[in-house]
Amino acid sequence: MKKWRPFATMPEQYIELKEVINKQLEVDQPVLTEEQMEQINFTLIEALHTNKQVYLTYYKKGQCITEKGFIQFVD
Repeated sequence: MKKWRPFATMPEQYIELKEVINKQLEVDQPVLTEEQMEQINFTLIEALHTNKQVYLTYYKKGQCITEKGFIQFVD
């Protein structure tokens, strides 16, 4: 591990590289049609009443994030 120690003296380089990689992974915000929004609404209401586990994918800061869980309420 000692041979890699000189490269760890420039933390700014790693910060910059991480920002460049994150910038490349960004996606445009998806645009939903009326039909897709109705299907999402139906799925949420069905999962709420039947207590089914669902996978939710949402857009946040240039990324699409997927999580799974149970619906407790719909706002």
